[in-house]
Parts: sequence; C-alpha cells; structure tokens
Amino acid sequence: MAHKTNACRMLDQKKIPYTLHEYHFDEKHLDAAHVAEETGKNPAQIFKTLVAFGDKTGHLVALLSAEDTLDLKKLAKQSGNKKVEMIHVKDLEKITGYIRGGCSPIGMKKLFPTFIDEKARDFTTIYISAGKRGLQIELDPNALLPLCRAKWANLRTE
Repeated sequence: MAHKTNACRMLDQKKIPYTLHEYHFDEKHLDAAHVAEETGKNPAQIFKTLVAFGDKTGHLVALLSAEDTLDLKKLAKQSGNKKVEMIHVKDLEKITGYIRGGCSPIGMKKLFPTFIDEKARDFTTIYISAGKRGLQIELDPNALLPLCRAKWANLRTE
C-alpha cells in the first residue's frame, strides 16, 4: 500500500475513518473520469477538487462528481461572489501545495472556503484525491464538512 499523505495524516489525527485506494495513472489522463475507469468505481462517487478565484472572497474550492460540470455562476452565488473563474493549472501547486491529478481538499496550504456538491449526500462514501496521483481516499462525505469547514451546495450545470 502507498505511503500515507498529509491528507491521510490529518484524517488519522481527527480519527476520521477512511480507506485508501491505489490506481494506475498516466500524465495524459489525470481527470476524475479516468480515476473512475481505473478503479471501477461509480463516477458519481468520484469527486474532483476544483480551485477557483472569486472577485470578493479570493480562492475557493469546489468538490464535484466526475460526471458533472461546474457551474461557475452557481459557485459565485453560493460563495458570495459576483464572478468566479477557475485558476490556471500552472498556479495550482503554488496556491494549494498540490499538483493536477493529486489535489485534495484536505491539507491545502491554506483552508479556503470549500463547497461540496450536494450530490455527495446521496452516498455513504465518496472518493477524493489523497493528495497524490494514483491514490484516492474513500470516506463519508459528511466527515469532510467539519474538516474542510465546507458547505453543501448545488454546483453542477443542469
């Protein structure tokens, strides 16, 4: 099994139960849909971590199912911004401490306002990045709320 990441250590510290899942990845396929394909898990349960910038709040984080697309207007409204834009992938590591394909909502350099799409409530467990490519954390989505100081929100395009 893979070495524990900072995200795993934070979960251990808070005594939040989780399961690690390793999968094969390659540089050309780092998206959440590929994670679902490689792990054989339901794409609706694989949640990608997206980082955006709001005109009033600054950086913020959205967790969204692999099969869904982020609605920036909904994220703006939920976060108290007029306008929200995705950050450029080249800035991801500098802002979060994580690289593309290995960005976890747990253990970023700073705790940003975080919003989890309410679809996660449909499942007893969801999968998020463990903070490293090729490694996913399976956990109760309700456990993420206090850990990330997150809020439920409808974030997907209809």
